Amino acid sequence: MENTFDRARKLDLADELSDFKDKFHIPKNKEGKDKIYLCGNSLGLQPKSTKRIIEQELDDWADLGVDGHVNAKNPWLSYHEALSEPMAKIVGAKASEVVIMNSLTVNLHLMMVSFYNPVKGRSKILIEYSTFPSDVYAVKSQIRFHGFNPETDLLFLKPKRNSSLITRDDIDEMLAIHGDEIALIMIGGVNYYTGQFFNLKYITNAGHKHGCVVGFDLAHGAGNIQPNLHETGADFAVWCTYKYLNSGPGALSGAFVHEKHQDWGERPRFEGWWGTKKTNRFKMKHEFESMSGAEAWQLSNPPIMAMAPIKASLAVFEEAGMHRLREKSKLMVEFALDCLEDLPQDQIKILIPQDPEARGCQLSLQMQHPDKSFFHELEARDIVADWREPDVIRIAPVPLYNTFMDIFEFSNIIKEELSKI
Repeated sequence: MENTFDRARKLDLADELSDFKDKFHIPKNKEGKDKIYLCGNSLGLQPKSTKRIIEQELDDWADLGVDGHVNAKNPWLSYHEALSEPMAKIVGAKASEVVIMNSLTVNLHLMMVSFYNPVKGRSKILIEYSTFPSDVYAVKSQIRFHGFNPETDLLFLKPKRNSSLITRDDIDEMLAIHGDEIALIMIGGVNYYTGQFFNLKYITNAGHKHGCVVGFDLAHGAGNIQPNLHETGADFAVWCTYKYLNSGPGALSGAFVHEKHQDWGERPRFEGWWGTKKTNRFKMKHEFESMSGAEAWQLSNPPIMAMAPIKASLAVFEEAGMHRLREKSKLMVEFALDCLEDLPQDQIKILIPQDPEARGCQLSLQMQHPDKSFFHELEARDIVADWREPDVIRIAPVPLYNTFMDIFEFSNIIKEELSKI
């Protein structure tokens, strides 16, 4: 049987996306050697084009001042519109269903203002048990804002005992019991802790069958998997761009509103200047005339310097193609699992699903005897990963800039460090 070193070398040689690594800045150690960066699930790397694209806007601001809104190389008034189409391709939506604005949790709140409308008897929100804390804080605060009680109106979707992964049966059983009481299902499309990629269409259909509104947090999904949001029929989704979308720390977020909600009418929505029709925006009327599509949820004019890194990143994705990236990602994770299959089970358990369609590129390595000092030993050997309390080391081989040899070298290092315990 071919050893994993030879396989890594052959897979890298055959990789048609291998040149994309050169488009990114790779962090280096003190000797100037590339670190093994497996942390794109936390913060993606910087495309080399980002600086140039930001500098273009800085130069136009310096040279043109306010006239840059219409006369810049990339006019600022319409800057955000150029991002919608390439972003829509990544999340599987129509351009009119996507807008770039705010931060993720702000967008989640804006979506819940519109899509969480609790009434007596149907006031509950359903989230998965291992939801990222920020989402928990957001939904609890929305429940309280509407005069309900998170202790009774927040439900957690949990897996069966002795499992960390949620099944369709778990979803069906929850909805059979509580479906008529749930106002909103808000699931993380890819779970931050386990790496599980949920079947978004199944959850949407099941939720709608019970009269629930369905939305997704794709913080760990956008740029990682293909969520095909329009096809799922989900009511809304939100995501960040600083992880797999490589747009910089704290970068702007994306929001999706399905086209079936295009004619929103008088239903609840927080509104602002940039959500009104472009033709009337500068007539300074006090009457709000809504744009159609997701842009109607915009509040303020776009922050151009924050959008420039997204523009840089989306150009890389356009060139690579999301389908090719997803196929390489599946191959990388399969190779990683092969490399790590002989990890001692009494020391580390791999949480992610066996089905390639039910996972992204993140591998969650759960320590059976949690000791963060072990993680620090990996860091000392130039592994860049992250630790999530209480017991998980997350690694993410990202197809844009990671290699199969990165995975092979990581597997060797973690085994060597485990042998010292």
